Amino acid sequence: MPSAPTLRIFESIKEIPRQPWNELAGSNPFLKHEFLSALQDSGCAVSETGWEARFLTLWQEEVLVAGMPLYLKYHSWGDFVFDHAWAQAYERAGLRYYPKLQSSVPFTPATGNRLFAATPELRAALLQAAIRFAQELGVSSLHILFPPEAQAKEIQTQGMMLRQGTQFHWRNTGFADFNAYLASMSHDKRKRIKQERRKVKEAGITFERLTGKQITDEHWLHYQRCYENTHQQYRSPQALNLDFFRRVSASMSENILLVIALRDGQPIAGALNFYHQEALFGRSWGALEFHSGLHFEACYYQAIEFCFEHNIPLFEGGAQGEHKLSRGFLPETTWSAHWIADPRFANAVEDFLQRESRGVAMYIDELNEHSPFKQQADI
Repeated sequence: MPSAPTLRIFESIKEIPRQPWNELAGSNPFLKHEFLSALQDSGCAVSETGWEARFLTLWQEEVLVAGMPLYLKYHSWGDFVFDHAWAQAYERAGLRYYPKLQSSVPFTPATGNRLFAATPELRAALLQAAIRFAQELGVSSLHILFPPEAQAKEIQTQGMMLRQGTQFHWRNTGFADFNAYLASMSHDKRKRIKQERRKVKEAGITFERLTGKQITDEHWLHYQRCYENTHQQYRSPQALNLDFFRRVSASMSENILLVIALRDGQPIAGALNFYHQEALFGRSWGALEFHSGLHFEACYYQAIEFCFEHNIPLFEGGAQGEHKLSRGFLPETTWSAHWIADPRFANAVEDFLQRESRGVAMYIDELNEHSPFKQQADI
């Protein structure tokens, strides 16, 4: 009979062997050892920025059998599951909400497994180890963000509360190409997309879709300028840096799609995506100039074209954005799971989540009534 697995907690992903971690994590690029390592080594997700790593692992003798990306969080920035009201309620009660313990990929609102293990028993053991760890640390809470639905329901059976959210995803439900995709839409939505694409073309803007070794350091320097400029314009925190871009380019270029926009041959904007065989994920974008429709073309239409070319069935365009609906991105439920240490707050949060879930379901139903596609649209 095999011995019970041993828990080991690491503050750096580099302390964990790369190959067994990647084998457990699967094909999702954001869960790769290389991606998580680049976030730490570049200084993007470290204790100084409020992301203090505590990777949980289970071992049977010297074999890694389970893993979990985990962070001590000192704020809620970069989560994309908004719990600021919970933090404020804690503060009003004279308690500390931060630090909290969180399983997620920093700055990345993409669905993916959070408990890496081959069996339900090992995943349950890993989750219970995470809850015990939260209790030992004395933190306010443990949060698991953006697990797939099946894993979320599995987590719920272990006593955590589920929360529902909404994102807009594009799926290829049998379209041969972009024109066939457009033809499936109602007249006004199809006309709008064609107008947006035409305006960009008439502005003299062309695009390069670069992957793998096609992406040079010159491209990253340009993209960094665009990324910085856009964040400065909107006065939003800059999560990533040039060192991060260079690191992921060197270690996992096969998972990167970089869209570069050029006007009269000069680069003016860029959109960064990560992908694998099953899905493409919009990550971030930036621009040096404003042109009507440029954002939609660089971030959505070029990525959809790439999905057709590479037979990728799913495109997750990122968090929020009702504007995506008219462009063929339909609402889908996202999940998170929560454990609250204080029983009083746990009861209040549970009541809130039950009411919120009803609102999310109604919101998705309402959005689906405005689907841009012919077979569903009221035309």
